[in-house]
Amino acid sequence: MSTYTATIRWNRTESAEGFAKGQYSRAHEWAFDGGHVMKASASPHIVPAPWSDPEGVDPEEAFVASLSSCHMLFFLDFARRQGLAIEAYVDEAEGVLEKRADGKMWMSRVTLRPKISWEGDPPDEAALADLHHRAHEACFIANSVTTEVTVQP
Repeated sequence: MSTYTATIRWNRTESAEGFAKGQYSRAHEWAFDGGHVMKASASPHIVPAPWSDPEGVDPEEAFVASLSSCHMLFFLDFARRQGLAIEAYVDEAEGVLEKRADGKMWMSRVTLRPKISWEGDPPDEAALADLHHRAHEACFIANSVTTEVTVQP
């Protein structure tokens, strides 16, 4: 078993009256065990400016990035084990947030769109599909969510 931590920090900068009215900044920071600290915020799609910070990573973006990153890391390892060499891997992943029948919002689907540059001949379509399937099956994050995750290589 492994344990992972993140420290989330937020401080009110507006008046108590502004806070009570919902007029307060959602900007905050995420700090990770390796020392990396990054700006975070509510999504500007959900909380309009000036109460959100478009420069900060929002939880929805982080969710999509987490799924994509996990998939990529397993994909790279499985390709390596098959003797394949990858030069570059770029995924322009996209998540869709929508309302469920019960009115709650959820990330209903995430589409991964990896573009891979290979050293030498790339694997055929069937071998590529198998690599993606195995990466998806092994991904800890994909195994942890009910969101539909598809890969469009």
